[in-house]
Amino acid sequence: MDMSMTAVLRSEWIKVRSVRSVSLSLMAVFAATLAVTVLASATVGQSEAANADYEPLFSAFYALNFGQIAAISFGATAMSSEFVNGALRISLSAVARRGLLYAAKVSVIGGLTLAVGLITSFATFLVGQMFMGEYAIGLGAPGALRAAFGGGVYLALIALFAAGLTMLLRSAVAVLSTLIPFLLIVSFVVGDIAGDVARYLPDRAGQLVLHQNPDGNLGPWTGLTVTAAWAAVALLAGWWSLRTRDA
Repeated sequence: MDMSMTAVLRSEWIKVRSVRSVSLSLMAVFAATLAVTVLASATVGQSEAANADYEPLFSAFYALNFGQIAAISFGATAMSSEFVNGALRISLSAVARRGLLYAAKVSVIGGLTLAVGLITSFATFLVGQMFMGEYAIGLGAPGALRAAFGGGVYLALIALFAAGLTMLLRSAVAVLSTLIPFLLIVSFVVGDIAGDVARYLPDRAGQLVLHQNPDGNLGPWTGLTVTAAWAAVALLAGWWSLRTRDA
């Protein structure tokens, strides 16, 4: 007898809680972001704010660059747990419908990252401004509320992007060793060379929601939509892999 969606969701939630590396990577989304926020804001926040090219809103979410690494780790490790010691065969013996299993895993990964991401995004903004003195801005500043909400959505999309790629490649190591250098190094290099084309990369597009007035032909929400499209393609590729390949 097939398990219900509710039962499968509960099962996937238990997996996240019980696998230490997975739960720690989720907690790291909040912890790493807030730690970098406090460190950066307390040490160089006000001196950076005095620069002529300072963008107060985008700078307030600087630490999300580190939070997204933890989000990628969570998405990858949560999905790759199915490929340890034949866990996928056991899961499929309990949930015969592969689509149901995959939908539940994606829902739990996306839902948890969205919840933690929203808390993280709002917290990093509010805590960071405590150190900014005369340069501090509030959630009532133009674009601030949208950026705080969009930052949480962005983290969830990045986690889902990583999860889809992990199901496709069946390796968290492969995804982490590809995505993290890409986000930290390659994206910036490509951005300097390719200009407007680079704005359609998943990280560049999604982070437009953090700017008060983004330049170029993508707006805050359209940029986030581009990131959502990247995540959707990765998730569809992961579903194809699960549906067509042996466990």
